[in-house]
Amino acid sequence: MTLAPLAAMACALFVIAYVVYGRILSRLFGLDPRRPTPAHTLKDGIDFVPAKGPVLLAQHFSAISAAGPIVGPILAGLWFGWLPALLWIVFGSIFLGAVHDYSSIVGSIRHRGSSVAEIVRDHVGGRAYKFFLGFVWLSLLYVITAFTDITSASFVEPQFGGGVATASTAYLLIGLGLGWALNKGRVPLWLATLIALPLVGAAIGWGQSFPLRFPDSGWIRPQLAWNFIILGYCFVASLIPVWLLVQPRGYLGGYFLYGTLLAGLVGLFLGGDKIQYPAITGFVGLNGMPLFPMLFVTVACGACSGFHGLVGSGTTSKQIDVETDCQLVGYGGMLFEALVAVVALATLMVLPVGDAALGLGPDRIYAAGLARFVERFGIQPDLARNFALLAFATFIYDTLDVTTRLGRYMLQELTGWSGVKGGMAATLLTLALPAVFVTVRVVDPSGNPVPAWKMFWTIFGTSNQLLAGLTLLGLTTWLKERGGRAWLVTAFPMAFMMVMTLWALGRTILPWAATLGNNPRWETIPVVAVVLFALALLLIFDSVRGLTKKQRIPL
Repeated sequence: MTLAPLAAMACALFVIAYVVYGRILSRLFGLDPRRPTPAHTLKDGIDFVPAKGPVLLAQHFSAISAAGPIVGPILAGLWFGWLPALLWIVFGSIFLGAVHDYSSIVGSIRHRGSSVAEIVRDHVGGRAYKFFLGFVWLSLLYVITAFTDITSASFVEPQFGGGVATASTAYLLIGLGLGWALNKGRVPLWLATLIALPLVGAAIGWGQSFPLRFPDSGWIRPQLAWNFIILGYCFVASLIPVWLLVQPRGYLGGYFLYGTLLAGLVGLFLGGDKIQYPAITGFVGLNGMPLFPMLFVTVACGACSGFHGLVGSGTTSKQIDVETDCQLVGYGGMLFEALVAVVALATLMVLPVGDAALGLGPDRIYAAGLARFVERFGIQPDLARNFALLAFATFIYDTLDVTTRLGRYMLQELTGWSGVKGGMAATLLTLALPAVFVTVRVVDPSGNPVPAWKMFWTIFGTSNQLLAGLTLLGLTTWLKERGGRAWLVTAFPMAFMMVMTLWALGRTILPWAATLGNNPRWETIPVVAVVLFALALLLIFDSVRGLTKKQRIPL
C-alpha cells in the first residue's frame, strides 16, 4: 500500500471538519464580525495589535507548530506502529485539539484578551487561578527545556548542523528587518514579502557554505554553548514588542512552514512511496510502555496541546482583527498542525524494520524522509534535507520565544511584578530552571549519555496534554455558566484528556514511590509529576464546584 490514499483521506477529513464542524462551533459561540475585539478596544502597539486573518494564521501556526508535531508522531509510530498514531492525529485533532484551540481564543476575546488562567479566576475562583498559574508555569519550563535542547542538538549535528545554525540565525535577522520595514519604514506588505521570502531561501543555500560551529574547547561543550545562546535569544525576544520580531518572524515562518508542508504533501501524493513500517507493534510498545495511555501523551501537539491554549489566549487573541477570524486561526491552525504530524509520521512509515535510519533522532528521520519525498521532482537531496532541518529549527524557534513570553506573562500575573524591571525579572526566573536542566548530563543503565530533551519528553507530553484538559475544564465552566449547549463540545474532550493524562502521570509516580521506602531517590521527573498531579486534582475539585453553579452570565 502506498502513502497517497491515506494522505488523501486525512486531507479530506480535515477539510470536511473545517467546513462543517468549524461552522457549527462558530454558531454555538455566536461569533459576530461587528463586535469589536480586544485588539482594537485595547490597542497599545505592543501586545494588543490587530492583524489580518491570513497574517495571524501564519504567525499562530508557526508559534504552535514546534517540535511536537514532528517528534511526537515519529516516536509514537516507532513505539506503537503508525496506525494508532495516525488515527489519534486525525480524529484527536478534529474533535479535541482544534476545539481546544478555537475555544481558548474565543474565550480570551470574550474576556478582554485575558489568559486562560484569568478566565479560570473569573469563573472558578482565586485559589484555582493560583493552582492553574503554577501548573502552567511549570509546564512552560519543560517546553523551553525540551525544545532548547532539541534545537541545539540539530545545530551540532556533524554533517548539516553548522549550516542549519547559520541559516536559522539569518532567518531571525531577516525577521527583524521585515518588522522594521513594515512598521517603521512603511514598506507595503506585498513588497516586503517579495523581498524577504527569497532572502530566506537564499539563507538555506548559503548556510552550508558558512557553517556556524563551536570548537569543543574542553571547558564547554558546543551543544551547551548553543543552549545558552538560544536561552539568551529567548530572553531578548520575549521582552521586545511583538511587531518587531514575533509578528514578522511568525509571518515568514508561516510561509516557510507552508512550503515545507506543501513539499511533504506533494511527495505523499505523487511520490509513490510504499508503507513498510508495521501498522501496529502491539498494545505494549517497543519501549515497554502500554499503548493506553502513553500513545495520547506521546503524539502530543500533533493531536492536542495545552500549549496552544496558552498561545491562543496569551498572544493570538490580542491580535484577532474580527471575531470570525477565530475559525481560520484557531480551528484551521490546529488542522494545519495535524497535517504536519501526518507528514512527519509518513517519513517513518516508508522505513522497513531494521533500517539504520530508525536509530537516528526524530529530526533526522523527518529530514531524510522529506528529502526522499521531493527528490523525485528534481530537487537535490542535500538541499531538501537542509530545508527540512531548517524547517524543524524554525518550528522550534517560533515557539521558544512565544513560550518565554507566556512564562513572563504568567509569572507577572502571579507575582504582580510590573514595568520593565518586573518583566526582566520574570523572564530571568522563567529561564533559570531550563538553564539548569540543559546542563545536566543523564546516562542510561548502560552508561550512555541521554539527551536532555528525551529525558523530559514524557513528562512534557503528559503535562502538556493535562494542561489541555485543565484549560477545557475552565472553559467548560465559563460556557456552562452562560447557558446553551456550547459547553458540551468542550466537556467531552476535557473528560477524555483528563483521564488519559492523569493515568499517564500515575504511571510515572507509582514505580518511583514504590522504591522510596528502601532506596529514597528525589528524582526530578517523578517529583515534578507529583506536584503536577496534586495541582491538577486541586484545580479539578474547585472547577467541579464551579460547574454546579446555577448562575447564568451573558456571552
